[in-house]
Amino acid sequence: MSAEAAAATPSKPLSAPQKALRKLGLVRDIDLALHLPLRYEDETRITTLRDARDGQVVQLEGTVTHQEISYRPRRQLLVTLDDGTDTCTLRFFTFYPSHQKALAVGARVRVRGEIRGGFLGRSLMHPAFQAAGGDLPDALTPVYPTSAQLPQPYLRKAVASGLRRADLGETLPTGVLQSLQTTLRGLHAPLMSLREALHYLHHPGPDVSLDALEDHSHPAWQRLKAEELLAQQLSQLAAKRERDALRAPVLPLRSGGLHEQLLGALPFGLTAAQRRVGEEIARDLSRPVPMHRLLQGDVGSGKTVVAALAAAIAMDEGWQCALMAPTEILAEQHFAKLVGWLEPLLAPLGKRVAWLTGSQKKKQRTEMLALIASGEAALVVGTHAVIQEQVQFRNLALAIIDEQHRFGVAQRLALRSKMGDGASDVAGEPHLLMMTATPIPRTLAMSYYADLDVSTIDELPPGRTPIVTKVVADSRRLEVIERIRAQVAEGRQVYWVCPLIEESEALDLSNATATHAELSQALDGVMVGLLHSRMPVAEKKAVMALFSEGVMGVLVSTTVIEVGVDVPNASLMVIEHAERFGLSQLHQLRGRVGRGAAASACVLMYTPPEGGRLGETARERLKAMAETTDGFEIARRDLEIRGPGEFLGARQSGAPLLRFADLAADTHLLEWARQAAAEMLTHYPEAAERHVARWLGTKAEYLKA
Repeated sequence: MSAEAAAATPSKPLSAPQKALRKLGLVRDIDLALHLPLRYEDETRITTLRDARDGQVVQLEGTVTHQEISYRPRRQLLVTLDDGTDTCTLRFFTFYPSHQKALAVGARVRVRGEIRGGFLGRSLMHPAFQAAGGDLPDALTPVYPTSAQLPQPYLRKAVASGLRRADLGETLPTGVLQSLQTTLRGLHAPLMSLREALHYLHHPGPDVSLDALEDHSHPAWQRLKAEELLAQQLSQLAAKRERDALRAPVLPLRSGGLHEQLLGALPFGLTAAQRRVGEEIARDLSRPVPMHRLLQGDVGSGKTVVAALAAAIAMDEGWQCALMAPTEILAEQHFAKLVGWLEPLLAPLGKRVAWLTGSQKKKQRTEMLALIASGEAALVVGTHAVIQEQVQFRNLALAIIDEQHRFGVAQRLALRSKMGDGASDVAGEPHLLMMTATPIPRTLAMSYYADLDVSTIDELPPGRTPIVTKVVADSRRLEVIERIRAQVAEGRQVYWVCPLIEESEALDLSNATATHAELSQALDGVMVGLLHSRMPVAEKKAVMALFSEGVMGVLVSTTVIEVGVDVPNASLMVIEHAERFGLSQLHQLRGRVGRGAAASACVLMYTPPEGGRLGETARERLKAMAETTDGFEIARRDLEIRGPGEFLGARQSGAPLLRFADLAADTHLLEWARQAAAEMLTHYPEAAERHVARWLGTKAEYLKA
């Protein structure tokens, strides 16, 4: 029975292996065909003990000459095997009566495992075994990624039958195939068909180079990577073209309007990069097609003011704007800035800035909902509360999402569907501006963000001081506390960040609490505050207010201060257990200092594991932080160290991460896929649809957000 048929027969309950297949996403025959081996075992030859080297995985055939259960050092089954050239011991710490029966003295068996030398002779620990004899396979045996409910033999059978039945017909038109052939020639790889590539990867011959298979450089892998990247580019480009067919309000830049007034009222001038990006956004807003733009800029580059200027253009035309931020602290900071900038300009027009969060009192919330529904609230700032069902906009024209990777696909779609009753003459959706302080490497922008227009603020406002980053071991903690004492004596303020890891939240909170107690005791006469995610909102606000106003000298915090906190007088940050943080998170945290004129520093304090040294990934991250403060360089290294998952955040809720292609290594293929996708969608739409359905199934929908 095919995977599809099994999935489509609801009357018959699924067996445990069928449920496990479904859990792995192996529903269609093509899913099984694309479920590739993790590694291979060579069962095509028998090795003699005389020729076997220690550490080698070998397949032996011989006769059992002795069997016993030993109890030292623990209960184990010991079996002696003689293959005519030498003997070895098979050792099992977990065994059943069936093992004893199959490995009885006199039995001829075929065993497979890693051979180890030792003081008591050679041995194999827990080898696989079967009765001797029978033909040897003529191809390597695939070992597939699996789960506990899914034994390899069952999965091998399921994959083989999926591979037999799947439609592997060519979806690439002749011209696209030729351009792929040219690209692969540049990589010294001949062109294989998808069918040849899959058959080869599931059952490679015994003489193949395992290195080429395992490092994914073999021509069969190249074909798969190219097809996968093409499917991704096609779905992104199709989503972009679909959106380009929708309508959005036309918002021209009005001379002498709110935009100009806001520019005149700001207490600082814009950088050249802010002006350039502002013009790109203004151009988008003046078109009848929904803007879908990502605004990226390093920490502190001034994205909020660019967003405020975009909002001014929309409000000038009588429309509403919404700004959604991932945390209440960040939303409140935006709110304070925007009220300061915009409220004086909106008041003469009878308009206001509204505030919406989950922790609001019912009375205040009802009042805000009424302002939004009537259109009196020209700008709405808040957290996820902005997209809840009871929030009814009168006419929403621009949705701004800050730290967009913190929001899921469904949340972004919900905000886009809130255009409102007063906008009935414009069928379509609002313009969308997404902002991120995690710069996106070029290859990532070309692949996962291919459906977005990307604007980059690539310079910092004048007056920002460079931040010196030091990496120190926890053993120098007392020196660090002395440094804090000196900073506070000079009238400066200090952050001390403790990591918060979901699985051990209680442990980490106690860590933050203990650090708070330690610093309070060590820094006599200095107010030391504590901030963590479990505190009531009112308490968090009170602590932040004391720190922002300069009353509190030191703030011990879990990562709630990661984004958006702006205290120019804070000149030192200590990050405890820095080895536990991701690179982009460390960079975000570091951006909380260096916001004023004072020289600023960030101390990355690490704790090596007991008796050991830091793992390579942690060392690479700390080294990158010490070497550069350039967000784009940090992002590039983060992509190298960790792959794309981190950057995409919740964008990948449902959006398939690449399984085969590697963005750092496969730039040639990505360039090819971008060009091929445009050609196929324009000239061969049916082939394009077949290709996307084969590779992405229903997941293509998610990429539209």
